[in-house]
Amino acid sequence: MEIRNLGASGLKISAISYGNWLTHGSQVEEDAATACVRRALDEGITTFDTADVYANTAAETVLGKALDGERREGLEIFTKVYWPTGPGKHNDHGLSRKHIMESIDGSLRRLRTDYVDLYQAHRFDDETPLEETMEAFADVVRSGKALYIGVSEWRAEEIRAAHALARELRIPLVSNQPQYNMLWRVIEPEVVPACEELGIGQIVWSPIAQGALSGKYKPGQELPAGSRATDAKGGADMISRWLKDDVLERIQQLAPLADQAGLTMAQLAVAWVLQNPNVSSAIVGASRPEQVTDNVKAAGVRLHADLLSAIDAIVDPIVERDPAKTQSPSRRDFG
Repeated sequence: MEIRNLGASGLKISAISYGNWLTHGSQVEEDAATACVRRALDEGITTFDTADVYANTAAETVLGKALDGERREGLEIFTKVYWPTGPGKHNDHGLSRKHIMESIDGSLRRLRTDYVDLYQAHRFDDETPLEETMEAFADVVRSGKALYIGVSEWRAEEIRAAHALARELRIPLVSNQPQYNMLWRVIEPEVVPACEELGIGQIVWSPIAQGALSGKYKPGQELPAGSRATDAKGGADMISRWLKDDVLERIQQLAPLADQAGLTMAQLAVAWVLQNPNVSSAIVGASRPEQVTDNVKAAGVRLHADLLSAIDAIVDPIVERDPAKTQSPSRRDFG
């Protein structure tokens, strides 16, 4: 397993992270989820990413049980706060001081740990002053409940403002967690340059475009039984944007390039995001242990410039690059 620094910080993490969104506590039974975590550990993954909202807190509980007994100093455990949890009352979401302080304690309890290595703002909260949010994060860090702070799906100007406050408060804001893959490149025009300047690394999610870049979805054919595209608990909604025939036809054209590189299409997709020097780690999920083993083979792979150019030539007409696509919902939408 390749090990990288998280941004410009001294924290070292595995280039492949294991994430449990849409799987643990929801799509996958607990025994299978635990088997995937054990396989991740066997394959050298030390970085595990979750969030309190995943399966309405159940994903944190499953991960905490699966990691119980492991040497804590050998793991990097990440979680997040923002989305509604619990009954969804008015203070059960957002980045207010009240919600952050209550949420970190709940996450630590479910994860069976005294601290998380990285505590992330899952979206930007336009109804809470940024100063209040960052001061609450500073208190979380100073209390020893989190070692580093990060954000997820924040725009460049939001990241810059948060970083300036973090410097004033003397706390380490070190990461952003955006969606990023061959087809979704909205962070490249603005977020990546800002983060490179500030020493902030990307921990990217959906490097395989929810499985679309694995090549298993064929244009004009039925969806594979048991695939994410048939998951009524949320997976089908997330992957639907990639299941148009024109997109799937382009994806199928990547197969010869994967063969040329000696990789599966999924490995090619993960290796592609890891070529970006601002990417510290790519998050992969799994419903079966063998998927973990397959994905980790992308770590340490170097793709030649001509192969990268060939990939761009194929997918360019279907790539989304608009930085405005990075946006956070209003808390008013939660009721």
